[in-house]
Amino acid sequence: MQRTAIGLVVAALLVGGAMVLAQRGGGRGGDGGTTILEQAPTDHSIAIPKEKLNQYLKDMDAKKLSTLRMIEGGKFNVNIRRITNAETALVHPQTIDVWVVIEGSGTLTTGGRIENGRIVGGESHPIKAGDVEFIPASVPHGVSGVNGTITWLNIRWDVDWERK
Repeated sequence: MQRTAIGLVVAALLVGGAMVLAQRGGGRGGDGGTTILEQAPTDHSIAIPKEKLNQYLKDMDAKKLSTLRMIEGGKFNVNIRRITNAETALVHPQTIDVWVVIEGSGTLTTGGRIENGRIVGGESHPIKAGDVEFIPASVPHGVSGVNGTITWLNIRWDVDWERK
């Protein structure tokens, strides 16, 4: 079931992403320390079998990476996020996130405002393997209360492209 969900999300991004790719200028791409495995194709889908995903996780652990960008599409990307502790709260003014938690658990806090790297006035709830989270652009979010390690697929796309 997990492989089917991953395949559906990636396929939806690639099919829907063709329009986004046509307007690629100004997207994220190679931002600093993020390792990018491959650019998103426009002529075929990409399968990421569970065995390949497991190898990516091993590679991340060996290299001590918290983010691995599996697919880069300019204004969209598909990542693995893997953390062992709470991290500073984030807000992406023009980027929507969809998370699919694949391992571990923690607490997700969203909303409110960010003060000194923490969310004040937001709402918190536990997240665990199997959960899916939708985080709109401009909504502060952060993970805390990590029990060991938490890993999620992070599918992201920008909202600053022209709508028809």
